[in-house]
Amino acid sequence: MTTIAQPKSICILRLSAIGDVCHAIASVQAIQKQWPDTKVTWIIGKIEAQLVSGLAGIEFVVFDKKSGIKAYQNLWRALKGRRFDILLHMQVAIRASLATLCIRANEKWGFDRSRAKEGQWLFTNRKITPQEQPHVAEGFWAFTQAIGVEQGKKPSWNMAIEPEVLKWRNKLLDISKPYIVISPAASKLQRNWITERYAAIADYAASKNYRVIISGGPTVMEQQLAESINHLSNCSIMNLVAKTTLPQLLAVLEGAKLVIAPDSGPAHMATIVGTPVIGLYAHSNPKRTGPYLSYDTTVSVYEELVVKQTVKSIKDNPWGKRVKGDHLMKLISIEDVISAFDRIIAR
Repeated sequence: MTTIAQPKSICILRLSAIGDVCHAIASVQAIQKQWPDTKVTWIIGKIEAQLVSGLAGIEFVVFDKKSGIKAYQNLWRALKGRRFDILLHMQVAIRASLATLCIRANEKWGFDRSRAKEGQWLFTNRKITPQEQPHVAEGFWAFTQAIGVEQGKKPSWNMAIEPEVLKWRNKLLDISKPYIVISPAASKLQRNWITERYAAIADYAASKNYRVIISGGPTVMEQQLAESINHLSNCSIMNLVAKTTLPQLLAVLEGAKLVIAPDSGPAHMATIVGTPVIGLYAHSNPKRTGPYLSYDTTVSVYEELVVKQTVKSIKDNPWGKRVKGDHLMKLISIEDVISAFDRIIAR
């Protein structure tokens, strides 16, 4: 554990992606709670910065990876003449490690050697304690424990949504009428559930007197997927794909009774505002990357697939092992998703 009892300044380095930034928020808020007088600076990606813009008491320094070498030059200029007591280097990508060369800090904390991939260990002078099969959020939480933060044993979130964003949501939606959100698209096409089954679960929700909203980003794939679901469904669906900012989407998710999503950012956005999630998992381990507070309602076929593909038990496979295949999500049945839906609304 660090010898600094209460640091004057801490720098957080976590650039991306949306889900991982959501996980990191809990650690940042724990630091703020224990050390309210500590100045916290977070170096973060350009898109991800939109999500956390409403967090109070944090200085954000945007790192735009699309700018190439200019991103490092801008970071160097932004931090010139500054030195932090502690740097928490929470990203193993070499792009992030190179960014640490622009950050002066007395202690540079990184992952333990076994997890410090892409040479991250070369860019740090302190290592967090190794963990046995942690969720990503718990991996970040270990950084706070390493420097002496003792705010709770597990990650937790306290996300405030800005008043103007709430006003926008309440004008768009009558939140007195319950609704669910389907966020159907993952970053890769093969991780999306079957379109017809998304439509079927939308119809089921409507039959239970829930309004249905589809959310998503501006990509062609996401817009086409939403249109297909709308076409196949027999109920009225509000399509918000490509029509919200990240803070607006967070507000929509916060007001929902539940969210249905594959392995994607919105599943974790819903988690940090306390909305139950039905996660849909086949390719990655939900105990590592699933919605942290909704494992009991996550529908997963990952466990059986990883055993089948590797002929090894889960404990004998790497914790981050992914399974391969273009049509694995079809193994998730509509019946299992409806069962998870019913368990949530019964609560």
